[in-house]
Amino acid sequence: MLSRHSGSSGPLGKATAALVGAASVGTLGGSILRFRQQETTVDPVSPQRASSLVTDGPSRFTRNPMYVGMGGLLIAHAIYRSSVLAMLPAVGFVVAIDRLQIPAEEAALRNQFGEQFEQYCASVPRWLDNRSWSALR
Repeated sequence: MLSRHSGSSGPLGKATAALVGAASVGTLGGSILRFRQQETTVDPVSPQRASSLVTDGPSRFTRNPMYVGMGGLLIAHAIYRSSVLAMLPAVGFVVAIDRLQIPAEEAALRNQFGEQFEQYCASVPRWLDNRSWSALR
């Protein structure tokens, strides 16, 4: 499905890209909606301003649904372009966010919500794993 050079994918690739893109937009948008409904910040630079711990909606299957949605959009783009090279921004994004941004957010949430956050971390993965798929059922 993916080649080294960018180009346009065929019908299956376009359909797959559309499906991944739609799921990513739903995850990202659904998460923002839940944060707004709980009247807490979506600003990743100021996680200490969080007024509540969002654990439902998309946050029930990943602790970072906004980042999963953003990464998914980058992956959808690579699939659409039918390009392995176009996957590099997705990989770079995930590595940078995982190593540079998420640890600071988790430290602030751990400080703010203590045991409630620890229990959330124990039951919901940082990204996606088997627990994510179980939560979708």
